[in-house]
Amino acid sequence: MKILIKQISRLLLILLCANNVLAEQTDRDKPVHLEADQVLIDDARQFKSFEGRVQLIQGTLNIQADRIEVREDTEGYQHLTATGHPAKFRQRYEGSEEYAEGYGERIEYDTRAETVDFYDRARVKRGQDEVQGARITYSTKTEVFKASGDNASQTPGNNRVRAVLQPKRDTPAETSMPTNSLDIQPSETLSPPLTQKH
Repeated sequence: MKILIKQISRLLLILLCANNVLAEQTDRDKPVHLEADQVLIDDARQFKSFEGRVQLIQGTLNIQADRIEVREDTEGYQHLTATGHPAKFRQRYEGSEEYAEGYGERIEYDTRAETVDFYDRARVKRGQDEVQGARITYSTKTEVFKASGDNASQTPGNNRVRAVLQPKRDTPAETSMPTNSLDIQPSETLSPPLTQKH
């Protein structure tokens, strides 16, 4: 049993420590916590499966799914597929209090291509910005999002990408007052202004 737990921890640590620009860098140094109803590890086929209310947490990274499958190629690159209704992803951006959240019926993470794909009713949020579509791809290498609708959909509007993008605010200019300025105080006896008669 201890060997199985070590293998699971090692696998998840390797998977989650891959170069991911979205990742809070300190997450990589945190332990991986995993809960599932069932676990299958097949080292001969380089296949791992976690089923039943799967929850994976490492630092600020949180993935929740009905099922997570991990396949590893001969070069050590991994491909993770999380499925759920929906599968959920959440992680804090480096150096920020802002979180990225992604949802989809299927989420695929490819360490070789350095991409995260959200499929079927896909939705990605960052702060107050949100993008929805049939598929959303995020490149962790270039930090570029690409969203597409479902061209095969017969339902009007389902073949479109929807986005809500909030205006970006510039940082406010320096508002401190010069040191030799006068303090302005409110008047306690303010009278209405005099009006001139013609």
